[in-house]
Amino acid sequence: MALDTIIELKNLSIFQRNILVLSEVNLSISKGEFVYLIGKTGTGKSSLLKTLYADLPVTEGEAEVAGCNLLAIKRREVPYLRRKLGIVFQDFQLLSDRSVNDNLMFVLKATGWDDKNSMQERIKDVLDKVGLGTKGFKMPHQLSGGEQQRVSIARALLNDPELILADEPTGNLDPETSEGIMQLLFDISRTGRAVLMATHNYALMERFPSRTVKCEAGKVLAAENNADRPVSI
Repeated sequence: MALDTIIELKNLSIFQRNILVLSEVNLSISKGEFVYLIGKTGTGKSSLLKTLYADLPVTEGEAEVAGCNLLAIKRREVPYLRRKLGIVFQDFQLLSDRSVNDNLMFVLKATGWDDKNSMQERIKDVLDKVGLGTKGFKMPHQLSGGEQQRVSIARALLNDPELILADEPTGNLDPETSEGIMQLLFDISRTGRAVLMATHNYALMERFPSRTVKCEAGKVLAAENNADRPVSI
């Protein structure tokens, strides 16, 4: 895998409960690249993302993510891989019984941080990055949907990941708020992190054009706006 490549998939087959979802997947994504993942519901977008963060095992083909060989990865090594990734979901997945600061503190403790001052500095840093520097004391229900998604992006940034995987991150947001989230994700990709974002929002894709790949008929293909790219991507 080249030094600047963060995802390298070759002839990969993806299974969900022994059912073949995607086959012959060839995909390469470099650091700092922003890539959309599109396709109808049920075509394998979420399965592909789950494979990348080792929630679904790799049994056929080659898959390397952030320097980890997913074919050979052991269960005890999965947390190490996930510390290199930031994962953003459509439904925020914040802990409702604790403040924004405590949501982020929980993740830091779970991923091995133990110095309180360093943890507080890191939390302040990521909240500032997503424009929520003054909201750390608030509970999730006191925030708008867009603010909650910004917290989930801050959470994804805590361990300075090399790759952000975003699964419909604007799916529950209004158009104006969605634009703010997209701008934030594009800004993150410009810092050298790769972003792979599954979406159905074609209006946003027109507003923020970038390389696009598509799950269709059991394959991952270059989308039409990449007509100059080979299908083996």
